[in-house]
Amino acid sequence: MASLSSSTMATAAVPTQATMVAPITGLRSTAAFPGTKKAENDFSSLPSNGGRVQCMKVWPPLGLKKYETLSYLPTLTEAQLAKEVDYLLRNKWVPCLEFELEHGFVYRENHRSPGYYDGRYWTMWKLPMFGCTDSAQVLKELNECKKEYPNAWVRIIGFDNVRQVQCISFIASKPAGF
Repeated sequence: MASLSSSTMATAAVPTQATMVAPITGLRSTAAFPGTKKAENDFSSLPSNGGRVQCMKVWPPLGLKKYETLSYLPTLTEAQLAKEVDYLLRNKWVPCLEFELEHGFVYRENHRSPGYYDGRYWTMWKLPMFGCTDSAQVLKELNECKKEYPNAWVRIIGFDNVRQVQCISFIASKPAGF
């Protein structure tokens, strides 16, 4: 008996046509897929936020900078700022104020490497308010900072002194025209 190679034996055992898959050529017909075309005036499936509002305008990107959390909202009133600071205090975060005189947002000027941006770190207004228990104390400091630097962006940040991280940051005051 003659010695056969393993490749010869494998092809002899399994017919070649049985293991081949036909390649797909061209486009498939859409007749196999269900048709779901709706009339042009059918607004029954518009996105909804769960309320009565069916459509919502998005933030216009031209001429309006997004600065921090909540920057897409109109300027917060004193009462709204107090509620945000109360939230910060309820979570046992330490409030701190920072201000920026030139830009108020992250930008690139000095370095072009990935991950480096100027404007990330702002100047701290006094020290973090350890032991602060009332939003009125934070708003008093905010007003003092605005009085000292009327053309500055001022943000309120909240630190978690246990995890050693910044948990919240939002713009509390912007210069006129921004």
